[in-house]
Amino acid sequence: MTGIEPYYRELQDILQYWATIVYDKKRDRFYGRVDENNVPDEGAPLGSVMYARALWAFSAGYQATKNPRELLMAGRAYHYLTTAFWDKTYGGVYWLIDADEQLLADKKQIYALAFAIYGLTEYYKINPDEKVLDHAKELYWLIERYSYDPVHDGYFEAFNRDWSPADDLRLSTKDSNEQKTMNTHLHIMEAYANLYRVWPVDNVAKKISKLVNLFHQHIVNARTNHLTLFFNDVWEKRSDMISYGHDIEASWLLCESAELVGDKDLIKHTEQIAIQMVNAALPGFDEYGGLNYEVDEGYLIAEKHWWVQAEAAVGLLNAWQLTSEGIYLKLFDRSWKYIRKNIIDGANGEWYWGIKDQHTIMPGQDKAGIWKCPYHNTRCMLEIISRLNQPAK
Repeated sequence: MTGIEPYYRELQDILQYWATIVYDKKRDRFYGRVDENNVPDEGAPLGSVMYARALWAFSAGYQATKNPRELLMAGRAYHYLTTAFWDKTYGGVYWLIDADEQLLADKKQIYALAFAIYGLTEYYKINPDEKVLDHAKELYWLIERYSYDPVHDGYFEAFNRDWSPADDLRLSTKDSNEQKTMNTHLHIMEAYANLYRVWPVDNVAKKISKLVNLFHQHIVNARTNHLTLFFNDVWEKRSDMISYGHDIEASWLLCESAELVGDKDLIKHTEQIAIQMVNAALPGFDEYGGLNYEVDEGYLIAEKHWWVQAEAAVGLLNAWQLTSEGIYLKLFDRSWKYIRKNIIDGANGEWYWGIKDQHTIMPGQDKAGIWKCPYHNTRCMLEIISRLNQPAK
């Protein structure tokens, strides 16, 4: 174990990278993509999820660093998200625009709306302007109006721009084209939790409790303790894939949400399930402390993606806090050493996309982009700093 200084320095380094290398001063916005050599792609498309995550990261980072630059960058991300990506006709945020700010994908992906709520509510904490909160509330009511399934519970995945049913519901081409997914439910829960912190109304609390229970009832496999990733509209399982990173990320986010609504029985049950989920993910670690990506059709994808390592560190630390069992703290230390040695680019900044099974850097991967954002790693540093200042239970 170490003090918080290494994590605080890394937090500052991540935010510095995004405020300088990733920020396009000429166009007063983030580049859509920066490659592994820190070369920006001025023609790359821009994604709403990236902007929402940057908004969250700079807003959360400012609360830790009190650096005026973070406040400034959060304001810029907020302005761009609520202008270039905001659909003033039908409501919600667009998925993707091109470098000239023309629509590339105008679908309403609920995952993107959830992240926009997450970023907006974090920004509201440092800029308590009611317009900011109103933006978040607007997205909340859109999700509840169009995405919530009142018959079978849960949330549908995506819609066309005008909220009519969409044919292609996928976040990416690797996903299954299914009505309901673990990933979107996880991040709706995360977004609603942050909304509740700044708008503590009963309706939001009930939605959070319902989402936690949906994980207990449908999404966490009671036999394996892994997450099921894809479902049809009536919660029939549509995937056997194992995602180690999502398993361990969900383990601590579920605890956070249950604690927030304060239901003691829900908290106790969720903590028990969370430990089982972490234990189910432990076979995914290699001997060096890196957590493998996933198992697809029985085949282990032995890549160590940056976000998986970030969530592993937090999940292990949370497991230690819940149990006081030293094995989790030992594994956390090993995970952080792996990140520091293999994932952080100490020379050029930010984190590599990932490491291949031969301990070489995955080639041709972004340092920043639609999916490579200052979210998992910034949050990892903030969570570690916070948790190391708290005793185990």
